[in-house]
Amino acid sequence: MVKLIALYRKPADAAAFDEHYDKTHTPLVLQMPGLRKLEITRITGAPIGESKYYLVAEMYFDSVDAMNAANASPQGRATAKDLMNFAADLVTLFYGEVTTK
Repeated sequence: MVKLIALYRKPADAAAFDEHYDKTHTPLVLQMPGLRKLEITRITGAPIGESKYYLVAEMYFDSVDAMNAANASPQGRATAKDLMNFAADLVTLFYGEVTTK
């Protein structure tokens, strides 16, 4: 299994970010073909000091090929376009293999 991770820094206007993320962006993500699970974590603290991160979204796919196909699909392209329109300066994307022990 592969996990695509979107790590968001704190937005200037958290309320506007949340409104767009919850009502526009998340529904787009959920339409991506091959998506097995979406986990969204709003950061509420850090062990020491204050976190510079606001939100983590974890999208699970069966494989890198499935993730790439989802990203290349019309739904994936619409999701990416929306992401670049509202959070390009806030987000870092990366992916990795999931190991369960």
